This record gives sequence, structure tokens and C-alpha cells, in this order.
Amino acid sequence: MTENLSLYYTFYMVAKTGKISNASKELFISQPAVSKAISKLESNLNTPLLYRSTRGVTLTREGDILYQRLKEAFHAIELGEEQLLYESTLGVGHLSIGVSTTICKYILLPYLQSFTQQNPHIKLSIACQPTIQTQKDLENGSIDIGLIAEPSSTDNILFSKVTEVEDIFVTTKSYLENLRIRNVKHPDGSLLESKEIFENATIMLLDKGNVTRQYVDKYLASNEIYPHNLLEVSTMDLLIEFAKIDIGIACVIKKFVEKELEEQKLIKVPLPFRIPHRNIGFAWTKKAVMNPALVSFLSFVDTKFI
Repeated sequence: MTENLSLYYTFYMVAKTGKISNASKELFISQPAVSKAISKLESNLNTPLLYRSTRGVTLTREGDILYQRLKEAFHAIELGEEQLLYESTLGVGHLSIGVSTTICKYILLPYLQSFTQQNPHIKLSIACQPTIQTQKDLENGSIDIGLIAEPSSTDNILFSKVTEVEDIFVTTKSYLENLRIRNVKHPDGSLLESKEIFENATIMLLDKGNVTRQYVDKYLASNEIYPHNLLEVSTMDLLIEFAKIDIGIACVIKKFVEKELEEQKLIKVPLPFRIPHRNIGFAWTKKAVMNPALVSFLSFVDTKFI
């Protein structure tokens, strides 16, 4: 069929205008070229399509069947072109974003309202999922962009920093006090040393498959801290809520508990080591298809985030 496409259009124009000469003018080719194209199409289809006369052309039964189908097909193409032009004029498009639930809530959502106000015709799809899955989806092209912690390897990834985050451990004053009462090791009754706190407390961390958990685990292990009582939780929101009701000491991102720290509903537990800050930003692959919606979003990121 592919080799017949130009022949189909030539036949369509002849049938539509009623004369080979008229089709010749519309197509900007000679009349003999038009006639040759029709003859070739008839030969390819092994059926006559036109009755020719000095007054013009008349469609055969087979020619009329083909013309009606081509009229529908070329009309559909015209509608498609008009739709694309219309969407291009309005800035219509689709953008798919991969992001973890926590980062979506605390970092992405505050900015999406502004973006959608500026680009009301761009449709958004947001996949709330672990960062590891977002990275896989970026590689296989099933999403356009992801909001993730900066990956260690950026060979195939382009990364635009949005913010910096710090991992800290928090709990309540009452939990630390109860911990001290249960585990007094100093004659003067002073608070346990930070390393002893981690050995005696219930330490609450995200699931092992979480990128944040893997990042924190590395620094705990490097400082030979191995919690004896570990509670794994699926989301950071739950970690924060569990810490607020005296269940244990939770590892959270400081940016997400600033209000609780300010109101002293939670307090920061001192660490015997430092966890380096991490960069959070938008990532997309070098081979990503730069559709208009993605281009618009990246432009928004440049002006709003950085």
C-alpha cells in the first residue's frame, strides 16, 4: 500500500475535481504525469477506476468505492492536521511525571498549581512510585520526566536541581526521657550518648527498597551503628506520625518536619556522624522525546525552581 500512496492522492484529486487537467493544476504536475499515475494505480489494483472522455472523467463502480474511502481517509488526515495546529496554538500536550509519594506531596505539588495555571491545556499524568521505578520508567521511555534524588550515575540522565535535602533523626522529648529512664548508664543520670540511643531505641526507617533508606543505611553501617530494634515503614508521612506518638526515633527529611521542629512536637536527635545533604531535582533521559509539553515544563523549572 505504501508505494501507492502518492498514486491514491493523484486519483483522489482527479475524482474530486472531475478532470485530469484540473488535478494537474492542483498537484502542480503535468497532465501526462497525472494520466500515467492513474494508469499505474489501475494496473496495481488490476481494475479500471475511470472512464475518460473529452468532457472529463467518470468513476467506474470500483473507482467510486475507492474514491469514497479515500475521501474519508484524506478528510481524517486534514482533521488530524487541524487538530495538531489547534493544539500547538493553544499549547495542548501531555506530560507524564514519575515521583515518590513523599516528594510529590512536599516538593512537586506546591508548584504544579502554578504550572497548570500557566499551561491550562497540558494534561498531566503523575505516577506516585518508588524512585527506583521512576528511574526504570525513564530508561524505557514510559514517562517523560521524574522528580528524584540525584542519581550517582548520570551517563544517560540529564538532571536539574530543585532543592537540597538533609536526612535527620527525630523523636519526641518524652520518648527520649523514657529511653533515658529505661537505660540509665551514667552515674549522674545524664542522657545517653547518641550512639547508645541508636542501640537502645526503636529506630524507624523506610522500607529497604527505598532510595532514602539505602542512602541512610550506608552511613549507619559506615559508623558501625546497627539498630537492635528496627521498625520499617512504607511512607515518610507514617514515619513522622509514628514519631509524634512516641513509638520511636524516625529518619526523615528535615524539610518535611520543619513545622513540627519549630513547634517542638518533634526534636532532632544528635548523630555521632554526619549524613551529607542530597540534591532533589528533575531528571530526564538524553534520548527523551522533547515534546512541547516537556519543553514547556523544563522552561518552567528553569524559571521557578532554580
